[in-house]
Amino acid sequence: MRAAPTCPRCFGPLHAPSVWSSAWRCDAHGDVLPYQPPRPPSETAAQAMRKTSLVPVWLPWPLPSGWLVTGFGEVGDEVKGVRASLVALAGPSLMEGPADLLLIAEEPGVGIGAAFAGLSGPDPGEGFDAGPPNAKIEVMGHPAPLWCVHGSPDRAVYAGEALGNWLWAIAWPAEAGCLIALAELSLIDMRDHDLDIPFGAFSPRLQD
Repeated sequence: MRAAPTCPRCFGPLHAPSVWSSAWRCDAHGDVLPYQPPRPPSETAAQAMRKTSLVPVWLPWPLPSGWLVTGFGEVGDEVKGVRASLVALAGPSLMEGPADLLLIAEEPGVGIGAAFAGLSGPDPGEGFDAGPPNAKIEVMGHPAPLWCVHGSPDRAVYAGEALGNWLWAIAWPAEAGCLIALAELSLIDMRDHDLDIPFGAFSPRLQD
C-alpha cells in the first residue's frame, strides 16, 4: 500500500478531505497541499512529473560529471494540481566525497522548500535577498540570482525566484554548497524536454 501524504511544512500526518472539508489539514499548520509520497527514479516517474506539474520541474542539463537523478517529489492533489516539484540528484562534490542536491520549484506559500531548508516559515523569510546574491544559476538560458538562507547546519541552502515561483537549491553536506556557487549549473524545465536521464539509487533526502 502506498504511503500517506504528509504536511509540506513539517512532514507530519494529515487529515484527509471529508464531507465537511475538501482540504487536507495539518494539526500544526492548518489547511495545506499534501506532500505526496516521493517517486523513485525512473522514466515512468519523470513522465508523470512532466504531465502533472503546474510549476517547472528543474533539472541541471547537462548533468555535472558523475551525477545521477535519484528521485522526484510533488506537492498537490488531483483537485488543485501539483504546485511544487522536487528533483533529487546525487554525485561527487567539488570537494571530497559524495553529495546530494535537491532542486525545488514551488508556488509561494506551499512551504516544502522551507521545510527541507530547516526553516519555520513557509518561504525564505523577509529580507533574505537584501544584499547582493551569493550565487547565480542559469535558468532556461537566463541568469537567476540565489541567496544563502541559514537553515539546518548540515546542509547548504540557496533560494531565489524563477518564472514567478520560488527556486530552492539545497545541498548535503553543507560543504557541497560550493557545487551551486561554482559549478555553473544550467537548469531546464523537464516539462519541455524528452531526455535520456541517467538514474541512480532512490534518494533518502526526499523523505527528510
